[in-house]
Amino acid sequence: MEFRRINGLPPYVFAQINGLKADARSRGRDVIDFGFGNPDLPSPDVAVAKLAEAANNPRNHRYSASRGIPNLRLAMATRYKALFDVDLDPDTEVVTTIGAKEGLTHLMWVLLGPGDSAIVPTPSYPIHLAGPGFAGATVITVPIHDPGTSEVDPGDDFFDGLVRAWEQADVKPRVIICSFPHNPTSACVDLNFMTRLVRFALNHDVIICHDFAYADLGFDGYAPPSILQVPGAKECCVELYTLTKSFSMAGWRVGFLVGNAEIVAALTKLKSYLDYGTFQPVQIAAIVAMNEATQYPEQLRVIYQSRRDALIDGLQRIGWPVVAPRGSMFVWAPVPGPYREMGSLDFAKYLIAAADVATSPGVGFGEGGDDHVRFALIENELRTGQAIRNLRKALPKLV
Repeated sequence: MEFRRINGLPPYVFAQINGLKADARSRGRDVIDFGFGNPDLPSPDVAVAKLAEAANNPRNHRYSASRGIPNLRLAMATRYKALFDVDLDPDTEVVTTIGAKEGLTHLMWVLLGPGDSAIVPTPSYPIHLAGPGFAGATVITVPIHDPGTSEVDPGDDFFDGLVRAWEQADVKPRVIICSFPHNPTSACVDLNFMTRLVRFALNHDVIICHDFAYADLGFDGYAPPSILQVPGAKECCVELYTLTKSFSMAGWRVGFLVGNAEIVAALTKLKSYLDYGTFQPVQIAAIVAMNEATQYPEQLRVIYQSRRDALIDGLQRIGWPVVAPRGSMFVWAPVPGPYREMGSLDFAKYLIAAADVATSPGVGFGEGGDDHVRFALIENELRTGQAIRNLRKALPKLV
């Protein structure tokens, strides 16, 4: 049978790793899981309590608003002002999405169509590469490199590649998708990079979509910048912010598109046909999280930085050279030289079989990813220490 939109999707290699992990656990193996970036830390207590309270009110069981209830959009605007000194009109420059993934995918539907093209970094979070294709557009990939494998700043390298891609494109791209801190490479940029990107967009009549999933996860004093901090950014930019990592509310599916009012209005109109919004008690609880648990993202950031340090120190100790990322909840680790010929998928399979350690193979993130595996910082320091001991035994060529 022939299907639309999904026929061109590459094989989902992560499913193979998940299958091997499940099989190993069914046989009693203790697999230490760094594979799926699924936060293990609890959501804020005040949000959980408010969810239970709101769910007990039958008035909240009815359809909600697809754009998000007013106080939720106001809470988002208030947070942006506090974090980035960016003013947002909650009525025209904020729309709630059912997580950033849904928001980005449907955003592509209103920005792109057959005959259009979009520039996307590679490797990248899979929906960044697939989203424009779902809209019928052509994807132009630009390499983005591991911050630890080149003396060139990854932001500068990506920007230079972006300019070359634009100049060589037969159909000039209408959209540029980017995400910093970047998943999976953990590449980070400063506000000067964002300024260059906005100027490029304004000069070339292109729209920037910045997926800001790791807005609150900067390490060692690094504070990830919002692209909306750049003067003039609202003329050409939108940004996706989510409570998934910042408040450890992954399953709640609360995200936002903020920025350019025309683009926000376009997505709002499309969503009015597609959904009735997130369950209203979830929206109410999200308001409480942002208004009353304002320090929670910092508490989570400290935990993730500690986990990063434990993992990086351990990998370096066993002879696996990895540079500590400045942001995100991931470590993008080059497949060690003696094992490079295996490729990332077979290497990831080997780590499960020989070390009871699950990672994500870099090939699943697109072109340029096959010489890396990704560790998600979802295991505590004790479990990480056990993983390092397992890896030391499984990777004798590193010693």
